[in-house]
Amino acid sequence: MHRFLALLFIIAGLEGAAQRPGCVFLLIWPGARATAMAGAFSAVADDATACYYNQAGLAFIEQQNITLQHAPWLSGLHKGMYYEYAGYTRPIKNGSGGLSLIYLTTGPTDVYDKEGNYLGTYTTFDIAGSLSYGFKLNPKLGLGIGWKFIYSYLVAPWVFGRMPELGIKSGGIGVTYAFDTGILYKPFKFGSLALALQNFGPNIRYSESGASDPLPYTLRVGVRAQPVNSKLIKVNMTFEVTKVLVGMFANTRNTFFENLKYELVEAWKGVGFEIDYYDFVQLRAGYFYDFEGKRIGWTFGGGIKASGFSLDVGVDEAMYDFPTTNRKFSLSYQF
Repeated sequence: MHRFLALLFIIAGLEGAAQRPGCVFLLIWPGARATAMAGAFSAVADDATACYYNQAGLAFIEQQNITLQHAPWLSGLHKGMYYEYAGYTRPIKNGSGGLSLIYLTTGPTDVYDKEGNYLGTYTTFDIAGSLSYGFKLNPKLGLGIGWKFIYSYLVAPWVFGRMPELGIKSGGIGVTYAFDTGILYKPFKFGSLALALQNFGPNIRYSESGASDPLPYTLRVGVRAQPVNSKLIKVNMTFEVTKVLVGMFANTRNTFFENLKYELVEAWKGVGFEIDYYDFVQLRAGYFYDFEGKRIGWTFGGGIKASGFSLDVGVDEAMYDFPTTNRKFSLSYQF
């Protein structure tokens, strides 16, 4: 019941909604490999999750890639939540194209009226399907663009008909779209730099009378270094800063530099580490720091590659401040 009321608050449009982005499911990391590296992946972006982290990575992908990911999502909050990702990339003229699909469900929601009478159950979900393309401006510099369609089903339409006391005749479903773009620069074989802008599009609205919510406009800046690159062992080290741009410099009582200091502290930071032994076994770890969201801690995982297939697991449950399990499993194929 409490979760249902929270969804109604979203629909009604709380005052100051511009400071709280909607469609926050777009900020969840897809892919077990990237999750194990604390989401610091925009400067890597060398598989089908490039459609999410940095479309410029598609410019350097020369084979077809398929990635499927499954994750029971934050079971400590609700056991019915799942987060899924599917991605596909294919080399085409002057670059590579990509398709991806993100699906999140928070599970069944029971609806009761104010007298406590059970009215029914529905399942909430969010979907984002994207088209991406990456191409090389020169042998060391890639540029990527992406477009995504977003559909958010928060409250079933029949709820408002059965609960006229809410004063809402319709709503509960939001539809919008967004654009992404990114740059990936590889000045050396052992390093790369990345910048990505994500989720720029019209606000999402769940009712005609309610306030609209901005999408989580996001800036990613990433660095990758590969200090070891031999036939036997490869080592990747990554660092990434992620900044949700909605609501920046909102405290008018602070000076510019006070606000700037806060924004720099509040920005998410992730450090990732990957060891690849003989292109067969991979071990990964990371550390993530989100001051405002109180997500601070280690991530880890690993994988096995053989005959073009990769099976990976990524675990990030330690960074949450409540007991939960949060493990992603990915199966990829390169051909």
